[in-house]
Amino acid sequence: MTKVILVTGTSTGLGIAIAVQAAQAGHIVYATMRNLDRSAALETAAEAAGVALNLMQLDVQDGTSIDKAVARIIREHGRIDTLVNNAGLGFVRNIEQASDAEIARIMDINFMGVVRCTRAVLPHMRAARAGHVVNISSVGGLVGQPFNEIYCGAKFAVEGLTESLASYVTPGFGIDFTTVEPGGIATEFANTVLKEVAETGGMLEDDYLPLLQKYVGGSQSRQDGSDIYQNAEQVADVVLTTIEAETPPLRVRTSVWSEEFTQLKTGLDPDGCKQRDRVVERFLS
Repeated sequence: MTKVILVTGTSTGLGIAIAVQAAQAGHIVYATMRNLDRSAALETAAEAAGVALNLMQLDVQDGTSIDKAVARIIREHGRIDTLVNNAGLGFVRNIEQASDAEIARIMDINFMGVVRCTRAVLPHMRAARAGHVVNISSVGGLVGQPFNEIYCGAKFAVEGLTESLASYVTPGFGIDFTTVEPGGIATEFANTVLKEVAETGGMLEDDYLPLLQKYVGGSQSRQDGSDIYQNAEQVADVVLTTIEAETPPLRVRTSVWSEEFTQLKTGLDPDGCKQRDRVVERFLS
């Protein structure tokens, strides 16, 4: 079945790979980004793959732009089958060092952006009694990691949002929810995280410096020949499989490493469906 798919954050990396692979699979894809001046990489990838995409402006921090994009898709196709909330931003900084403005920005993009986009599509999915919201999370949404407490906090919030919606919107209206939890993706996302350190004051000369140097040094070395990092296409494969699944999982990891890393939290219920069903039974029976 051909799906109408809305993907956010398609100017780089994983967003490009998801949009292109979905179009290659025959789906109608609306590839969105905050700044259309950054569309060159997406357009080059689409041309190389021989696919057509519907390029559209959408800023996950701007409710008006989200509503405008959703309205256009509904006007042109009458439905949105799948929303992929991919737009996100990494952040490496201890909470003692991070400003309120920096924390608010990370939470706004990584969490509130998901809330805004999901809220915009839900009325249309409810009317259709069908739909699927796929939230690109991270193993950092399951396991807290050094100097990532702000980023992990935002991703934990996405996980809680997804679980909660799945506990009543899925049985009530037939709309599925999934979090996709990669380990590391070898795209400019990782480099952007390191760039964030530099742009927010660099490595400050304080008690945390030795630990931060150890973390950043390890992060750089792990990108070379490590099984932690996948390329964007490998993660997009999992996303596409999830989109096309007849019964999508509530959560899915994207690699052997990410499965092993989170096993203590996911081992009894890898896809999250048992816990979801238990919550439904407990509260809605």
